[in-house]
Amino acid sequence: MSIDDVNTSEIAPKDIEGLINPNDRDAIILTISNLKNPSRQVMVKKDCKTIAALTEEQLATAFYMYSLETNCDRTFTCPFKTSSTTDAVNFAHYKTFAFAAIDPNNSKLETTINGYIEKALLDKGLKINSENPDFIIQTFYFFDKNPNYSPTAKVPNEEKNYIYRYDTDKQKVLSFPFLFSMQAETEAPFLLQFGLRMIDQKGVKGRVLWECEANELLESSYRVDEYARIHVPLMLMQYPYLKYPRIVKFHVVTKDFNYTGLNYDIDHMNIIASVDSDSPASHAGIVKGDIIEKINSCKMDHTAEEFSAAYKAFITGSMKYRDTTTKFSDSNGFPRCMYWDKFKYTQVADAMANPVNLAGFSYLYQDTPYIDPTGNNIVTFILRRDKEKPEFNIHPIVKKSLTVEVY
Repeated sequence: MSIDDVNTSEIAPKDIEGLINPNDRDAIILTISNLKNPSRQVMVKKDCKTIAALTEEQLATAFYMYSLETNCDRTFTCPFKTSSTTDAVNFAHYKTFAFAAIDPNNSKLETTINGYIEKALLDKGLKINSENPDFIIQTFYFFDKNPNYSPTAKVPNEEKNYIYRYDTDKQKVLSFPFLFSMQAETEAPFLLQFGLRMIDQKGVKGRVLWECEANELLESSYRVDEYARIHVPLMLMQYPYLKYPRIVKFHVVTKDFNYTGLNYDIDHMNIIASVDSDSPASHAGIVKGDIIEKINSCKMDHTAEEFSAAYKAFITGSMKYRDTTTKFSDSNGFPRCMYWDKFKYTQVADAMANPVNLAGFSYLYQDTPYIDPTGNNIVTFILRRDKEKPEFNIHPIVKKSLTVEVY
C-alpha cells in the first residue's frame, strides 16, 4: 500500500527503485495488504555484498547438478480455465464463505473436496460462515472412460514424456498420468473434469465472482478427490486476481544447501572475500583474506573458469550414475536432469572425491548420502594464513527455502 508512507498508487514506475533502495537508509517500511491482513507494516533491511564476492547461495545455484534432489528450479503448466466477474468488485470485501448443498449420493467425495478448498481459503485469510457468507462455493466434477478413445490415434514416442505438477502436501514436484493439453482427445483413455465457482451472496446475489475449471486427458484411472487435493491449492493461487485465463504456468524453486558464511572472490576462488558475521565460519575463526588450500580433499587453487569446465565435464561423465526414470527438464530448458540412482551413491561419492573433477564446492550438499556416505556433514577447510596452514572443521547450517509462484 505504501513505501515509507508514500502511497504506491501515486508512484510512477521510474520512482520505485529509488524508494525501495534509498541511498541514505539501510531499511524501509512497507505497508502491505492482503486477504489475511487489511494492513500491516513490515521493515525490510538491506543485505549488501561486495560485487566481486560469490555467496554460498549463488554457488549452490551454479553447482546445482551436484544435488538435484535438494535443488529444484522447474516450471510446469496446468490446463486451468479461469475467469472472474468483469464488474468492478473489491474482493477484499469478500471475507467469508460457505459451501453449496452436498449431493447425498456423493457426500463422502464432496465433503473431502470441500475440506481441501476450505483449507486453501483459510490459509488465504478468509473465514467460513455457514449462516451469512459473502459467497458460496460450488464444485463440479466428472471422471469416466473416454467414449471417443482410439488406441491407434496415439502417436508412439521413443521416449516417455511425463507431466509434472507440484504437490503442496509433500512439497515436491511429482509425475502424473496425464497427457499434454495439446494432444488430441482421442488419444486419452480417460477424461477428468474438475472445477469450482464462487457465487456472490453479498453484492449481486447469484453473480459468479470467480471460477476455475480443469479438463484433463488421462492415460489411466485417477481419483477425483486426489486430483482435488493436488490441484485446489494451485487453482486458488490465482484467487482473487488472475494472471492467466487459460493454461497457468507455475514456477517452483527449492534450495537446500550447506551454509558456512563464506563468500568467495569471484576472480580468485580460493580467496575468502568476506565472512558473514555470526556464521559458522566466523565463529570458527576464518577471516577475510584467508587463502583456501583445500576443501575436504579438493585443492582450490583454480580459477572460476577451471571449476566451471570441470563441473561441466563431471555432469557429462556422471550421467551413467543417474536414474533415467526420473528425467525432467529444468526451468532453463536442460532436458537431461535426473536424480542420482540410489543404488550408485557410492560411485557418485567416489566421483566427487576424484581430484580431476574439482568438486570442492560439493561440500554445499555434504549432508546428502551421495556426497558424504558417513552423514557427519562436517566440512574441512585447510587454509594458508601467512606462514601457517590452519585446519578448520566446520559444521554448516543447512539452509532451506521454497518458492511456488504463478510464473
